[in-house]
Amino acid sequence: MKCYVYKSLKRPDTYLYLDRKGGFDALPDKMMDLFGGPQLVLEFELVEGRALAHADSAQVMTKLNEQGYYLQIPLNSGKPA
Repeated sequence: MKCYVYKSLKRPDTYLYLDRKGGFDALPDKMMDLFGGPQLVLEFELVEGRALAHADSAQVMTKLNEQGYYLQIPLNSGKPA
């Protein structure tokens, strides 16, 4: 499965995986507003079992198939719990 990864220009360490280049129409409007301007940073063939830096490839594939996108947000935003 082809995968396109965009970084948020508004939120550090926040990435959006899409199943098609420029497929932002799959996202809810509010999410795109919060994500901010996207910048394409990576295009690759996503296969189950492939090691990804901060996401599970099977989970990413499932979300891409179900909703057309996968949002990766930082685990620790630096704010106290």
